[in-house]
Amino acid sequence: MSITVKGVIERKGLGPGTWALVSDGGETYELKEVPSELKKAGQKVSVKGEVRKDVMSFAMIGPILEVQSFEVDGD
Repeated sequence: MSITVKGVIERKGLGPGTWALVSDGGETYELKEVPSELKKAGQKVSVKGEVRKDVMSFAMIGPILEVQSFEVDGD
């Protein structure tokens, strides 16, 4: 099931580095299959994707959100 999360992109310095989305509500999602256009820390976005409960990571910073599409907020 797909969800849409609004928030800010962050780069977490764990291991080789991890891209995360911190939602407007304060929850942190680890991003999977991150397009290069989305790899900009501080960028406000809306990301549509699927939370993957069958995938684990070394970062373990929150649920893993596999990116399906995204929009950059034009604030």
